[in-house]
Amino acid sequence: ENVLFPSYAAHGHETAASRARAEALIDRVGLADRRDYLPSRISGGQRQRVAVARAVMMAPELVLADEPTGNLDRETGSEILEMFRSISASEHTAFLISTHDPEIAKRCDREIHMVDGRLVS
Repeated sequence: ENVLFPSYAAHGHETAASRARAEALIDRVGLADRRDYLPSRISGGQRQRVAVARAVMMAPELVLADEPTGNLDRETGSEILEMFRSISASEHTAFLISTHDPEIAKRCDREIHMVDGRLVS
């Protein structure tokens, strides 16, 4: 239901196609075994995976990700970034990631630096 929410918002109801897409996305982010768990019963990294699935549910051209790995350990954060790459390649979705972590920024295709709200490079 969490991943299906954008479909409800867009169409006012669930469709067989939206249910199938949500289930496929849950599988894709590695949570097939947690499909029926409440958010309070899954880890922070698993919650982030659900957030990624929900963000791409409606096949957007762009996903804005504000510190998507900020509350995660390095290994889980790395898995999330690899998930972004994989989804970007297969779904043709761009991810704009905001981060203060230079190691995260280095893993992106392009870096844009801002200082005091202004682009500097």
